[in-house]
Order: sequence, then C-alpha cells, then structure tokens
Amino acid sequence: MKKFLAMALCALLALSCFAFAGAEEALPTFDQIVLGENTDLSADLLFAYHRTDREEVLKGYVEQFQQMYPNINITYDLITDYAENALLRIGNNDWQIMGIPTVDTDELPNYFVPLGDLETLSAQYNFMSQWAYDGVCYGLPSTGNANGVLYNKAVFAAAGITELPKTPDAFIAALQAVKDNTDAIPLYTNYAAGWTMGAWDAYIGVAATGKTSFFNQDLPHTANPFADRGDQTGPYAVYKILYDAVANGLIEEDYTTTDWEGCKGMMNRGEIATMVLGSWAYTQMQEAGDKPEDIGYMAFPITIDGKQYAPAGGDYNFGINVQSTYEQKLAAMYYLKWLTHESGFTFAEGGVPIDKNGEYPALYAAFEGIDMLSDDPALPGEETLMNDMNSESELALNAGGNTKVQAIIEHAFNGDESFDDIMAEWNAAWTDAQETLGVEVR
Repeated sequence: MKKFLAMALCALLALSCFAFAGAEEALPTFDQIVLGENTDLSADLLFAYHRTDREEVLKGYVEQFQQMYPNINITYDLITDYAENALLRIGNNDWQIMGIPTVDTDELPNYFVPLGDLETLSAQYNFMSQWAYDGVCYGLPSTGNANGVLYNKAVFAAAGITELPKTPDAFIAALQAVKDNTDAIPLYTNYAAGWTMGAWDAYIGVAATGKTSFFNQDLPHTANPFADRGDQTGPYAVYKILYDAVANGLIEEDYTTTDWEGCKGMMNRGEIATMVLGSWAYTQMQEAGDKPEDIGYMAFPITIDGKQYAPAGGDYNFGINVQSTYEQKLAAMYYLKWLTHESGFTFAEGGVPIDKNGEYPALYAAFEGIDMLSDDPALPGEETLMNDMNSESELALNAGGNTKVQAIIEHAFNGDESFDDIMAEWNAAWTDAQETLGVEVR
C-alpha cells in the first residue's frame, strides 16, 4: 500500500510539474509596466499600422526605444488600405501589435490581450473605454484627438473674419467672405481621398448635441435622428454645413480631383481656408510649408444653449495579439508604454495626451472655455447595437461610411436632390433598421 501511495504521489507531482511548466506566466497589467525593468527581454515584433506618412518617424522611435531595450526588435508594417487589411489579418498570428479595426466589442477577447481593469486604467489614462468589454480594456489609444476645423489664420484675416464662427450660419458666412475677398478655396472637401469624408461623422454626437450619451447610447433608439431640430444643432446641422458649402460654390472647382497629399502644402501656403478634419492633421499641415504659424484649429461651429463642445477620443487603439508568445506580449507592453509615455509621439502629432498628466499641444489654445468630452460607451447588453444599426441601415456612422458623405457633395453640386430629401432617406434607413432589429424607439 505504501509503495502504491508513493507511486501515486510521484505521478501526481509529475503531472503538476508538467502543468506548471506548460502554463504561461501571468502578464502584468499595463499600469504595472515599469520602463527600465526587464531590459534584457528579447522578442521580435511586427506592428501593423496605418501611418504610412510617418515611416521615418516611427523608425526613429524604434531606435530610441532600443537604447533601453536593445533585444526587442520592432518592424512596422505600414498599410494604405488599413481598415480592410487589418480585418482580414486580425485572426492571424503574423503580427504582434496592430491598430484595432472596427470589430464588435464582444469579440475583443478572441484577438487581443487584456491590458487591465477599465476602472483602474481610466483613472490614469484618457479614452480607455473605446475598446473595452465586460470591464476589461483590450486597446490603448495611440493618441487622442479633439475634433474641430483646420483653418488658415492669414486667410481669415485677409477675408476680414475677426471672430471664429460658432454656428453653421456664421461658418457659411465666413466661407463666403473668403470667396469674396481672397483667392483661397473656402472649404476643401478632400472628396477624392474618400476616407477623409468620414471625418464629418465625428461631429454628430458631442459637438452637435453636447451630450456624451448621444452617439453610443441614444442614437440607436432615436426616432428620425437626422431630422431638422430647427436650432442649428444635431446631426442634421452637421451635414447641412457641407451641403450648403457645396451648393453655394464655396469648395474647390472640381471636387473629383482633390489631392490629399497636395492639399497640405496648399493649406500651409494659404490657398485653402478651412478643412474639416481631426486634430491629428494639424501638424501635417504645419510641416507642409514655410508658414506653420498660419495653421489654426477651432471648434466645430455648432453652439448648444450658448456653449460649444469638442468631441475628444482616442485615435486608432493599439492591441496586442493574444496568439503571441509570452515574451512578445510583454515586449509589446513595454514598447507601448514607452511610445505613449516617453516618445513624445502624442505631443508631436498634436494629440490629446493619453496620460492624464500629459502636456497639451499649443494648437488647443482656441479651445479655451470649450468642453472636450468623450462619447460614453454603449449601455450594458447593447455593446454591439450601434454596429448592428450601422450595418443594417448601411449608413456606417463613424465606421467608414464615407460614400454617404461623398453623396452629399455630389447631390449638392449637381442640384439633383435637396438636403432634406437626403436626410429623409437616412431617417427611413434608420427606422427600417430599428424595426428589423427590434430596437425600442424613444
């Protein structure tokens, strides 16, 4: 009996040792990562990202990081058609870090490493709720953006504009003043690039309503959300600015020939007065010529009860591949910690800092007195509802629905469909989606 017990104990110990050896050591959470520790860590990382315009800058960051972690090798895979490409690769193990594409939040644990508790991380970092599920964060914002309008200060001065416009009517009047008094293009649409059209969707929540709950919580349940509110607020007012600018001849002569790379220098030289893009574009316009001091950034021209609001949120979030090795996951955490805390990337890109103690760039000077607010996450149990509504309605609001905004330009330019008719079509599509999905309308 003693011999049998001894043999059984040995077998149990062997199994235990095998199980322990096969188990992966628990990863620290992102807030527990301390730069300067584990400097002998070795790993090779492939980083799938969309910033094709920052190839040399990103290589420079890797070189700086390797002064602290010489055995962590990072190769950037910079992709032009990123949103589609990333979705095709998300389930593969050929990458270790990627900018998280549009997926349902309940799928996050299938692809990405948990970075820590949402409540804990949100106390230290901005914009952590965007890619969180069930109280756990799976994405780290690369930088934060406050969405407003790029403008050329010198052009505004030449046009006689002495006060930044705060309403749609005032903005259209400013564009008209540019057309009447200067040779600059009042509003550059960037129609041909396509993806730039998606910028307009970013303003229909906080900027147009002043409510952080509007986009992810209220909108799916709202009846006819694109109806005219009669007070120059709401989604209707956002898109009508674009329609009116086109209809009144306040854009480029031929919208089909816009040039994304070329427009940066045009903006710097004062050949363009305004562009509706996130704050991430500010530094690109500054760097495109000899007059960086002429580039300004202002809040989107909608006022709610006498106050303006600026939507702020994370840009592409970084996610770590759940299929990576333990060493790769840990190395990725160290690099992301360094990139968001030590590299200066956020400040250099004109972004809102991820670290709550971080420094704001000077471009936000015009936002004094304007509340920068982030969209609230979806309500519990409705984590995929907005995505479902976007898919069913085919409007893809703030999710790559660029063609619908391009269509506004087309119809306004051709004069073949009124703005109210366009919005009526969107409302019908939204209503049909609500009915199909059984959404309660409030």
